[in-house]
Amino acid sequence: MTSKKDDHIVTPPPCPGPAWPVKSATRFRVPAGAVDTHAHVIGLPPEYPFVDQRSYTPPEATPAAYLEMLDRSGMTYGVLVQVSVHGTDNRLMVKTLKANPQRLRGIAVVSPDVDSAELAILKDAGVVGLRLNVLYGGGIGFDALESYGAMARELGWHLQFLVSATDLPALAPRIAKLQVPIVIDHWGHFPVSRGLSDPGYLALETLVRDGAWVKLSGAYRNTVSGPPYTDTVPFVQRLHAAAPDRCVWGSDWPNVAHWAPMMNVGDLLDLLADWVPDPVARDRVLVDNAHRLYGFNSGR
Repeated sequence: MTSKKDDHIVTPPPCPGPAWPVKSATRFRVPAGAVDTHAHVIGLPPEYPFVDQRSYTPPEATPAAYLEMLDRSGMTYGVLVQVSVHGTDNRLMVKTLKANPQRLRGIAVVSPDVDSAELAILKDAGVVGLRLNVLYGGGIGFDALESYGAMARELGWHLQFLVSATDLPALAPRIAKLQVPIVIDHWGHFPVSRGLSDPGYLALETLVRDGAWVKLSGAYRNTVSGPPYTDTVPFVQRLHAAAPDRCVWGSDWPNVAHWAPMMNVGDLLDLLADWVPDPVARDRVLVDNAHRLYGFNSGR
């Protein structure tokens, strides 16, 4: 986060860009209709300011580069998630959605006092959910969780949480009372070093089994061993077994706030062959589940 130190502004550290050029999976055929359910577009100041309360400073990730990533990785559709460094300024995401109405959907970040006119603009652009984020700065936390739940219910949207699974045991009772679908980013940012019996992981597994959706994404955020992230396999396989019809996949492109070795989107897709070895179940994750959650027409 931006802070003052010895009368100088300390800028959050820059993070590298994603691996390029993007490639597709080599271990399986990406099915027609596949959806990347988690990626970001990022503008640069001054046109698209960064929030001061952030933990990293990203490079630009243009709409054109994002669409090329989808094409190269074999994704028919995509879901843009409002990136934390832009706070509640959803303009670039909305602009990208409006230019690609059949191909894209969006998840917005809004202030608690957002007015109905702004919500109408977001919905018209293709937004289908709201994100609450307590990691990386620039997001909206859980103080007004119930108010956001009511807002999402009125709009026919879902709530998406960027949260550490280690916080879920305390949050789970409130989450369970929400009357809207919920989606957990990056399977709860769970550090696999804590093990399968950790209370945070068990709380995540229970939420998923009881009705929550989970994004099979962010392996590089949860790993201990590093690429190719094989230490994540038993954790994701158990979540998928808990709710095979409520798992979706995301690249997390452009993979911000990550300074360790960067995997290509195609390598992250290949990891899905270990996470969900059965081809029929894997196609369901990439196509059917995502189409149902985000409102794409699968034609399947």
